[in-house]
Amino acid sequence: MAVSVIKSKPSPLPLQTQLPRSSNYRAPVLARLAITHRNASVSTTTTTTTTTTLVTPVVAPAKTETCSSFSSSCINNLARMWREIQGSDDWDRLVEPLHPLLRNEIIRYGEFVTACYKAFDLDPNSKRYLNCKYGKHNVLQRVGMQDCGYKVTKYIYATPDINIPSLQGGASCARWIGYVAVASDEEAVRRLGRRDIVVTFRGTVTNTEWIANFMSSLTPARLDPHDPRPDVKVESGFLSLYTSDDSSCKFGSGSCREQLLSELSRLVNEYKDEEISITVAGHSMGSSLAMLLAYDVAELGLINRDEYSGQDCIPITVYSFGGPRVGNSGFKERCDGLGVKILRVVNVNDPITKLPGVLFNENFRVLGGKYELPWSCSCYAHVGVELALDFFKMQDPSCVHDLETYVSLLRCPKMVQVQREAAGTSDFVNKAKEFFTTAQKQELWSFQHAARKVGTLVQSLRT
Repeated sequence: MAVSVIKSKPSPLPLQTQLPRSSNYRAPVLARLAITHRNASVSTTTTTTTTTTLVTPVVAPAKTETCSSFSSSCINNLARMWREIQGSDDWDRLVEPLHPLLRNEIIRYGEFVTACYKAFDLDPNSKRYLNCKYGKHNVLQRVGMQDCGYKVTKYIYATPDINIPSLQGGASCARWIGYVAVASDEEAVRRLGRRDIVVTFRGTVTNTEWIANFMSSLTPARLDPHDPRPDVKVESGFLSLYTSDDSSCKFGSGSCREQLLSELSRLVNEYKDEEISITVAGHSMGSSLAMLLAYDVAELGLINRDEYSGQDCIPITVYSFGGPRVGNSGFKERCDGLGVKILRVVNVNDPITKLPGVLFNENFRVLGGKYELPWSCSCYAHVGVELALDFFKMQDPSCVHDLETYVSLLRCPKMVQVQREAAGTSDFVNKAKEFFTTAQKQELWSFQHAARKVGTLVQSLRT
């Protein structure tokens, strides 16, 4: 597998109310986890191409400390080096071999996202159909995370700006998409070394969400009213899901964006005298919303402290699991410049991570490593540092996009040698179109059914 990598040294984000206008952050090259690790950075300068052969694991299977059972040494180390674990140095020297603290943290945030799926109500006869089964005061307990040390402070709802009665049986309406939680007890704060605010997003479930996923046209984000930045473009479907409002929603008021910015502002103000971190985690479509939120918060300056307080900017980190591309190179460069740290955990066999931009992406915008092509601003680009896994089971192809499989592999990393043949790009596009067409035939896809379809697609590409 060929990987393009670039090394660069990031500059510290200035402490000021107005955010810098230049891009000072570039994700340095990081190696691989158990299988491979790639940096998603793309530059107009010369790049170095390396090939990784999958032979043996680089991380030995070890007992994983979950969020509810940390040893004293892990507690002390995490409290001391939490900024590095959150990506302050772009995870330099933490991924080859994979640092046990980083592995534990990836698993822990993966569990927070898994909780979204466990709590999501898929029973058509339920009053909470397509919403959360439980109240926010006991949801973590009901999904088996009662010892995590966090409390849920707000549920988040999102509305795709899509109205197709034949698919929905009516207009689009808000659905439960995730939650905001904060480290709530002193033991958790001591263990983490700071007050951690977590935002988690589930992946695609409803038909309108699937359609939003395939609305692959780029549109200017324009999230900062004072500086619209027309060169910063994102996928229109994800932006619609993030910014659209459903006034009839009985659970939440305002758009997904308004709900999140309001709650984060409240929590940051409540804990303004403490060390705070903001961590956003999501799977599949949820990882796209996570990136949009992180960019939005940084662009609006919500992570900036008062310059007289003597405290650093609030670090904001995204843990993305099986996520697609979100925006163009302008979006990537702006995220880098704002100091948004993104760790993308992907399965190299997962087709969702190749979309959108199967053809026009970060690998197709520079000619010969020197000349930027005219259409480069219209090419999708991955953001941040990529941690690549390689897993595929012929008996269960749905695992390629399954979040719990991602987390399980991180718990016990094992090398599974798989015979693979590269499929042609045009063949991939045709099968992706067929995958989308099949998706429209049902009123609702459960996550398991969606994963099965994705796995079938991957299996067909490998034969």
